[in-house]
Amino acid sequence: MRNIENNIIKLYLIKIAKWFNMVMPVVVLFYQDNGMGMHEIFVLKSIYSIAIVAMEVPSGWMADVWGRKKTLVLGSILGSGGFLLYSFSYGFWAFAVAEIILGIGHSFVSGADSAMLFDSLKASKNTDKYVKLEGRITSIGSFAEAIAGVIGGFLAAISLRTPFYFQFVVAAIAIPASFALTEPKIYTTGKIITIKKLVSNIKLTLTQNKNLRIAILLSAITGTSTLTFAWLVQPFFKAVDLPVEMFGVFWTALNLTVGVSSIFAHRVEKFFDKKSTLLIIILLLSAGYFLSGISITIWGIAFLFLFYIIRGIATPVLKNYINQYTESEVRATMLSVRNFIIRVIFAVIGPLLGWITDHVDLKSAFILAGAIYLISAVIVVIPWLKNKT
Repeated sequence: MRNIENNIIKLYLIKIAKWFNMVMPVVVLFYQDNGMGMHEIFVLKSIYSIAIVAMEVPSGWMADVWGRKKTLVLGSILGSGGFLLYSFSYGFWAFAVAEIILGIGHSFVSGADSAMLFDSLKASKNTDKYVKLEGRITSIGSFAEAIAGVIGGFLAAISLRTPFYFQFVVAAIAIPASFALTEPKIYTTGKIITIKKLVSNIKLTLTQNKNLRIAILLSAITGTSTLTFAWLVQPFFKAVDLPVEMFGVFWTALNLTVGVSSIFAHRVEKFFDKKSTLLIIILLLSAGYFLSGISITIWGIAFLFLFYIIRGIATPVLKNYINQYTESEVRATMLSVRNFIIRVIFAVIGPLLGWITDHVDLKSAFILAGAIYLISAVIVVIPWLKNKT
């Protein structure tokens, strides 16, 4: 049982290795230095999303059948390998290959990590702590990304490629951490052993289990909105003429904001009822988009912080809804379905928003993205809002 409890510490390390991202604060500048515009950047990230889509659900199935630990080990190896390739690559197509490797690596970690956490807690009869610990892990990831932002800024002063060298070393930390995990016992009446059963379970989820379907779709739509917003932050900084050396500082501050709000996510969920929590998340994330779009000034950065505060609350709360409505035998698969949907949506709207940013303006990209999120989230969550919960 002690080894199961120690899984949490190792999951912290995996999260740090995944989110201690020294590249992200300056990656748009890196791409532009290599002759790419925002449309090409979003296309590149869509390739990354397509790579994730190709393996997202199969990797979740593998985590349920092959084991969470083995899946996390493979994902950690591919994740570090992608950054190694990036370190020595030049040009769009070379970057695309590295993105494919990183995308496949990401798919093997996402879903499996949350499933490992929940089932480790279930094995020790502590599932009531899931939101608190998921929030804490999200917080640790955000703090790691925040610290990395400052370091990445200093490394970029040497060259825009230097952060990639160091990123490989950090990503490799996940490899020994994942090897050290202990596979928890999965409480189930029967394991998925065939692709046919996998497809059957997904079909059952999307057609018959209404609550789980809503939980997955809402979490996925919200996840897409936070992913899209993150890629509009650096163009926002550039539009308000923020000095390059301050990119890392503000990126750090934004991720610290996510880290702090994630810690209190479980308290928000307990303080408000379900309907109020959902409305807070949907309306304030939408407001973050709209207000950022109409206030592209140095003072408008305050609205970026509003969005990131709600992002920190939304992630663990909405993931918990998925866990509440699914069984251990398909938990990683269902979480992977969520991530699959995120990447499909992003692959479609990302290049569109990039084109709008390049050829119309950043304001229009923010407002369109906010409108898409608000409308789709409300449509999906209407059945829950009608319930007296």
